[in-house]
Amino acid sequence: MATLPGVRVEPAPIHLGWRVPILDSYLVREMAAPFGFALAVWMLFWFINIFFLAADYIINAHESPFLIFRFLIFRVPQATPYAFPFSCLFATLLAVGRLAADNEITALRTAGVAFVRIARTPLILGIAVFLFSYWVNETIVPKSVEMSTRTFYQIVMHTAELPIVPRFFRTDETTGRVFYVGEVMPDHRTMTNVMIFEPALNSPFRQVTNAQTAVVDGAQLHLINARVTRFKPTGEVDGFAIDKDIDVGLPLGESPDQFLNSSSSDPYTTNSKQLSDQIKAMQQTGQGGSALDVLKITLAQKLSFPFASFIAVLIAMPLAVRLGKKGRMIGFALSILMLFAYYLMMSAFSALGKNAALNPYLAAWLPNGLMLAVGAILFYRVER
Repeated sequence: MATLPGVRVEPAPIHLGWRVPILDSYLVREMAAPFGFALAVWMLFWFINIFFLAADYIINAHESPFLIFRFLIFRVPQATPYAFPFSCLFATLLAVGRLAADNEITALRTAGVAFVRIARTPLILGIAVFLFSYWVNETIVPKSVEMSTRTFYQIVMHTAELPIVPRFFRTDETTGRVFYVGEVMPDHRTMTNVMIFEPALNSPFRQVTNAQTAVVDGAQLHLINARVTRFKPTGEVDGFAIDKDIDVGLPLGESPDQFLNSSSSDPYTTNSKQLSDQIKAMQQTGQGGSALDVLKITLAQKLSFPFASFIAVLIAMPLAVRLGKKGRMIGFALSILMLFAYYLMMSAFSALGKNAALNPYLAAWLPNGLMLAVGAILFYRVER
């Protein structure tokens, strides 16, 4: 190609790969700021709320500001199941509402762009936030809540040990053994009134081991002067072995601390797999009632709460198009009102699930189902 002397011609830019469409990048930029603002406000509100709830304990304890700050910071991630849906709702209402108020949505639809195409990016972002929220709830929240609880006990009780759970069951999935512990001594290693049930194939138990005293030694449980009772398949006693010291392995995958303290029993310090294993252990030992229903509904909510992020976008999109011209304050007020209605439904159905009036898993997902149906109807009406 001929060029004039002294004139430098820049080569044409070469674009490699796929580029984000202008409409999609524009929507992402519009939603990013209100999403970040709503998330920060919710986290700050949660931080202040936790401080006021615990102020009487942590201030009167006269502990260092570092411990108090650590307690508050580690408690903040527990707000993520609530913060992300609110942020998605707020961001969609404000961003899409602004586009509707400036007639940009009308212009796009007049130019032949379907509402489904406009909503594609916000809905994808809702799914991405749902997945990220679920990941945070499964990996970060359990560890942070446990650290916060340990810090709280360090402040108030001057110990970093979690409280011991008396009269608890543990099940070893690999052997089928069921451990029962009556009491745990202050040294967190010595136990009293220990029983180990070993199931049989054609009868309730093959043998039952009792010990008045047992001590945790590494991954072993050392039973002192244990009594072993063996059973026949018919259920009759087959024999005894008295005053023996026996070593039994702890349930596979549990450390001594997990075996003894409440960190493996608190739903907020467990992930879905650990909580599911705990539910199975309670069912195998014949435990049920409201305690089991609470664990079931908590397990279901570990997924249903984050999924509300997607539902929030689905509902907010058509509402923003219809109400966007009425101003941003309408969007802000509507965000709070809708979130309040959602969590009111969640609390009501959760209470029904805990009281056995409704299946726990159904109780956890029914509010999502109702809100999803409302969002789908609103979306369909705008598209039509």
